[in-house]
Amino acid sequence: MNAWREMRRLTIVIDRSAAEAYDFLSAPENFPRWASGLAATLRKVDDEWVADTPEGRAVVRFSERNTYGVLDHAVTLPRGVTVYVPLRVVAKGGSCELVLTLFRQPGTSDERFAADAQWVMRDLDAAKRLLEA
Repeated sequence: MNAWREMRRLTIVIDRSAAEAYDFLSAPENFPRWASGLAATLRKVDDEWVADTPEGRAVVRFSERNTYGVLDHAVTLPRGVTVYVPLRVVAKGGSCELVLTLFRQPGTSDERFAADAQWVMRDLDAAKRLLEA
């Protein structure tokens, strides 16, 4: 299997309805409150969402609001590489599950991929804490 095809599905159960979780998580302005892996700052510049990253300015494109729980986003890094991040809110009775698919990027070491997965789990846990507070 090619390294770029390797992926991990990272999930966390949130004790809120899928609709409530989606309403909060789908607002780009809320991402900095829980998605530290994306950026500490996120602002709208003209028609684009811009994140300041350690590498410089990144452009973030979010999926349109929808009734399917899709929160996908794509981050175009300053070096021109675009990273696609599939993210879903899935109803689970009166609660929901937040599911992120982490793709291993070309040239990423095993250690870095594991560290990226841990970072994503910290972010998912931050979303859980905010939504359950």
